Amino acid sequence: MKVILASSSKFRRQLLDKLNIPFKCISPDIDERRLNNEAVKDYVKRLSIKKASKVARSNQKSIIIGSDEVADLNGKIIGKPITKKNAKKQLRMLSGNKVIFRTGLCVLNSETGKYYASVNNYNIFFNKLDDNIINKYLSRDDVLNCAASIRIEGLAINLVKKMNGADPSSIMGLPLIKLIDYLSRFDVEVMTK
Repeated sequence: MKVILASSSKFRRQLLDKLNIPFKCISPDIDERRLNNEAVKDYVKRLSIKKASKVARSNQKSIIIGSDEVADLNGKIIGKPITKKNAKKQLRMLSGNKVIFRTGLCVLNSETGKYYASVNNYNIFFNKLDDNIINKYLSRDDVLNCAASIRIEGLAINLVKKMNGADPSSIMGLPLIKLIDYLSRFDVEVMTK
């Protein structure tokens, strides 16, 4: 069985490389709008399933990995900023607050349609951030395509008071601990290269 990452994210690709299994990437084109009254955790789980399902339709005999991540600030989703102006606004919102990074994961067998899906939460408590530190951070790190302008494996660690959660890789967009568990259920061995 082939392994396919249903994503174009270079960060997810780098994380999956750590498992040392052969895989290819296919970017699914799906509608990512949130449904009315949809809880944040249900939203990221639904999107991860939808991404995996979309790629599975045209890839038989494959194990498909779908993932989606959002930053949840008191029930409000903080997405990718795309512009520096939006990034500054987001970082001002995060200042002194706790943000839950919710990462949906789905591993689907395209042959049988069977899948496993879950949501991993990772809490980040931010320091008070003034404009000086925000501007320094944004001038030195590429975060315009990262949820809430945070790339924790980069310089964002300087903005944090403390963090906690079951799987630190989930904050980067792919919860590897849970992924290894799901892959093993489909008899995919890690470290095979």
